[in-house]
Amino acid sequence: MANLKYVTVSILTLTIIISIFLTGYNSSAGKTEAGDDGVILSSDSSDFVLLTEAVPDVILEIRYYSTYNFVGDRIDGYEEPLAFLTKEAAAALKNVSDELVSKGYRLKIFDAYRPQKAVTHFMNWALDANDVRMKEYFYPELEKDVLFPQGYIAEHSSHSRGSTLDLTLFDMETEKEVDMGGPFDYFGELSHPDYTNITEEQYANRMFLREVMMKYGFTPYPEEWWHFTLENEPFPDTYFTFTINSDSLSK
Repeated sequence: MANLKYVTVSILTLTIIISIFLTGYNSSAGKTEAGDDGVILSSDSSDFVLLTEAVPDVILEIRYYSTYNFVGDRIDGYEEPLAFLTKEAAAALKNVSDELVSKGYRLKIFDAYRPQKAVTHFMNWALDANDVRMKEYFYPELEKDVLFPQGYIAEHSSHSRGSTLDLTLFDMETEKEVDMGGPFDYFGELSHPDYTNITEEQYANRMFLREVMMKYGFTPYPEEWWHFTLENEPFPDTYFTFTINSDSLSK
């Protein structure tokens, strides 16, 4: 009887534990799901921070909130000109910022976390062959129909994982952006970090930004001098969907 009683209690305890686990699982299941292509999508913003609070010295110029971008419209999901990052990426960026400020520079942020709906907006735009309003500014050397095949536009972006950002340097002495030899979001070889058909000073500026970002754990992207991802990003397989506005971050 003692053994039977022990087994009964153990089964009851196990049942309670499983119930608690499933309850917790189900409560978050509404926030995390697999998309049609099997990619993990999540609306859970609990590990994200407002970048201007985590790194108060940064300057924001959120291009996708404005119409001055390669699409020519405000991008879906950018409801306010804010920048979000994962806590881990923001902490690493604070180290970058502190070193740069000590040398007379600040970081200017063009983009950070990017909602999946924004990436979908890019995809839909890329498939519209007639919309070439911004071609002369952002892709004059390319036909629009090659942007998707050549990887300039994709179904998913590392930005949606929350630890990638686009940025440049701002010189506090001249009160201007540092000359990188090419503009942000230009589609072409000119944007490759190792592109050498620019001045020595412009190339050195790219390398300076690259070196300080890598020093604090960010990995550069070989096609864009402004693009960096935290090497040990906390969500390497999850793409987030919450919009960018003041109410999006969990309290």
